Amino acid sequence: MIFKQLIRPQIKLCLRVFRKGLSTKPQWEIITGVCVERLPVVTPPLNDIQKKYKEFLWTIEVEKSLKSDHEIRHENDKIQAELLKSDSQDVDLDAVSKITAQDLEDAATEELSQFKFGSIETEADKKGDKTTTDRCLQRHLVLVAPVKLGTDVRTILPQGKWQEGETLRQTAERVLEEHCGKDLKVQFLSNAPCGFYKYKYPQGSRTDDCIGAKVFFYYANYQGGAVDGKEKKFNWLTRNELKELLPPKYNKSVQEFLIEESW
Repeated sequence: MIFKQLIRPQIKLCLRVFRKGLSTKPQWEIITGVCVERLPVVTPPLNDIQKKYKEFLWTIEVEKSLKSDHEIRHENDKIQAELLKSDSQDVDLDAVSKITAQDLEDAATEELSQFKFGSIETEADKKGDKTTTDRCLQRHLVLVAPVKLGTDVRTILPQGKWQEGETLRQTAERVLEEHCGKDLKVQFLSNAPCGFYKYKYPQGSRTDDCIGAKVFFYYANYQGGAVDGKEKKFNWLTRNELKELLPPKYNKSVQEFLIEESW
């Protein structure tokens, strides 16, 4: 009985707050932004810690590994050569007359010295073309687009308004298709947003019902295809380029859910 007397006023208060919330129109628009990222195509250079760890693993591999057929053959060749010098009767002349393991090793070393790795600098890199994913192959690239905010046009992630009956994930998928076309193939990694940003509209764009927007970010990996950029100029930017073009506070919210590059 005492418990009911204590809890009943709290329930009534919650009901009043809830009913008041239903009668009040929301003051913030719900926006979904999509961060599409192309992962590095070529392995980035190793940093100091990664180099030390690589050397450590290589040392363990050498210490624990068995000898290869080439190493065993190389040892046998040395034994046959020593026996040949000493005019021993145990020498295998057929084995000595064949191509030795050292001959094969020298031939492989000479072939390797003539090999040249292809350049990771693409035509897009040379021309400074940021509209394609065929650039900066060792870095992460993020898709951005010019979006009109009030009277200004800002470079931000593709975004759009949430519609009644949609989940935020469905809004993200619809927004991306509307902005970039059906040819762009991506993989969303979660049904839940990975980031959040809130901003107020300019004074001239505010109304009694809406003063700003709450942006929920979704993350997706680029899988293939091209962006339909007939109406808008889409760009694929590196981390440093994002810092230069995105609004500072907006960029800070985006950087919080992106994995930092090691170089």
